[in-house]
Amino acid sequence: MPSFDKMHFEISERKMGLRLFDVLFVLIALYITGRVFEFDYFVISTSNFYWTIVLAVYINVFGTIFEMYNLQVASNQFQILKSTIITVSTTVLVYLLTPFFSPQLPSSRLQILLFFGVMFFTIFIWRMFYVRFLASTRFYQNAILICDQKELRKLIAGLENIDPHYKIVGFVNTDVSKQDFEKYNFISSIKTEDLSNYVKDNGVSEIVIASQKTVGITAELYQQLLHLLQSRTIIREYNQVYESKTQRIPVQYMSRDFYRFFPFSRSNQNKLYLLIARVFEVVVSLIGLVIGFLLLPLIVIGNAIGNRGKLFYSQQRVGQDGVVFEISKFRTMVKNAENEGAVFATTNDCRVTAFGKFLRKTRIDEFPQFINILKGDMAVIGPRPERPFFVKELAEIMPFYETRHIIKPGLTGWAQVNYSYGETVDDSLIKLQYDLYYIKHRSIYLDLNIAFKTITTVLFYRGQ
Repeated sequence: MPSFDKMHFEISERKMGLRLFDVLFVLIALYITGRVFEFDYFVISTSNFYWTIVLAVYINVFGTIFEMYNLQVASNQFQILKSTIITVSTTVLVYLLTPFFSPQLPSSRLQILLFFGVMFFTIFIWRMFYVRFLASTRFYQNAILICDQKELRKLIAGLENIDPHYKIVGFVNTDVSKQDFEKYNFISSIKTEDLSNYVKDNGVSEIVIASQKTVGITAELYQQLLHLLQSRTIIREYNQVYESKTQRIPVQYMSRDFYRFFPFSRSNQNKLYLLIARVFEVVVSLIGLVIGFLLLPLIVIGNAIGNRGKLFYSQQRVGQDGVVFEISKFRTMVKNAENEGAVFATTNDCRVTAFGKFLRKTRIDEFPQFINILKGDMAVIGPRPERPFFVKELAEIMPFYETRHIIKPGLTGWAQVNYSYGETVDDSLIKLQYDLYYIKHRSIYLDLNIAFKTITTVLFYRGQ
């Protein structure tokens, strides 16, 4: 049994804990408030249990939209204050305005104020406790890498940059041709015969095997690993750990034929899932086109003043199965922006007009693509379609790039909500990792996650 100072929580466990205790503490606080004060707006009982369920759902939904469960936000005191205020304000407002699912509006404004105050201070105090204790170094997860020495720094960076609570404290060199250990100030070099003792003495909870060469796993090392496995030490393969921590597929650490073993999501062939997705796409497209039509007069005026040219522009993009199609967008760049040839757009691209920047940040420039979705060229959620010129260029560098084309491209996607513009080949590699993760784990849950993150992107003006 691990001692308290060696406890650690996985990313999913921390997120689930935040969701669970947000709701639990709020319900406890409201119950106590109702017993101590004359607060009768929200009363927990068996006859109105659905009030409690609706409140719990609202807290989780709006908490997701306003990033309450983003671990980077949850570890920053200022960000916690900001997200808590917005989440609680929205939750209370929507809860008050849906009396069919919640109690009737209270006659006293003091009841509303008390309802808001209890929810806000309960969540805020709990989140401060989380920052002080649960997000502290006390809960670091210590791990050991088994890898070639030359790959060490890159492998460590791939994990620790994503999860700061995950610490590689030592490594075993599997390069049999190079057994003279280099000295590293940031990590311990462990000899094979000392591995078991090191794990026991340093509170190591996981061993990660990242060696690409089976010859490096000697008989002695294998026996050490087997002994540690029997003593309930977790042993995992690097790609598995990387994927669970980063929610990306680590194609840079895989051989070229990895797709032979790639377990693509069953949803890619599930007729029920595809039918539900298609109905969702049609409904969202119709709603999007109606909103776009209502906004069109303002867009026309803004384009005439800020862009001074054509309202629309079209481009060829590569779709499912490599089929090329045309998309339309509201123009956001100056005229003749690509006179010198096709180039990646950048974060602060000088070709983007002031009004075009607004359209991009709010994602309004993408509205004409709802027509492509209705036609079936695109989906609402999927890898973003790329231009044929860039597809050819990137496919020559990245052997897995065209794997993106086994499903329809999307208006938004896992890469779009997790990463910024792909300005370089390295950026495109990271976005490819996210796209492959989506293809592998495609599901209704992941689609909803992307939808919520997209709403967050629009609300916080983070469009690209």
